[in-house]
Amino acid sequence: MKHAFIAVVAPIAVKLRKEGSHIFPSVRIAQALLETGGVLHPWKNLVGYKVGSGTPNAYWKGKSISTSTWEVYDGVRVDGVQANWRSYDSIEDCFCDQDLLFNRSRYERVRGAKTAQEQTLALYLCGYATDPAYSIKLQGLIRDFNLNKYDILEVEPMLDKGVAQTIINTWISPAWHDADDQDQKNYLHWLANELRKASGQPTE
Repeated sequence: MKHAFIAVVAPIAVKLRKEGSHIFPSVRIAQALLETGGVLHPWKNLVGYKVGSGTPNAYWKGKSISTSTWEVYDGVRVDGVQANWRSYDSIEDCFCDQDLLFNRSRYERVRGAKTAQEQTLALYLCGYATDPAYSIKLQGLIRDFNLNKYDILEVEPMLDKGVAQTIINTWISPAWHDADDQDQKNYLHWLANELRKASGQPTE
């Protein structure tokens, strides 16, 4: 069951990391496992993100669901705490909404973490969860399910910028100017941007 859960969540976590998310894929998957028990609920909130005082945005449309949970207050676990959770249209929306939260100054240590282990600790220290064992549990899930491999997969060889630009300047750009068909021009434009992305350059 949990392996099937990971198979669904991992590609999304890796994709968002490649697109600029500060969250390591291993941490994101482990957090989703911990918060849901490895169950894909219909409300698609995989990260334990409460409604709070937030307002609807591009990723959260304002929908919510209420369940009971537990919290730790002053070192004491309190069961039966009623909580309102954000409900999402997709898993990716959930993660993207969480990334908006992590852009706040409060989570600077989360964004600045250099390793997955450091990031799990930062999540607790920044107050994302009240469970004092939160980071330990995340690290245990990363270890038990070998989630670090998804952090390695996100790092791909980068094409040399000079090589990419030479290909664009000497072949793609002249071909674009000579092309009579708009579809061909669109394809060449797309190809040039793919080379730019592969070499760490902004697209045009």
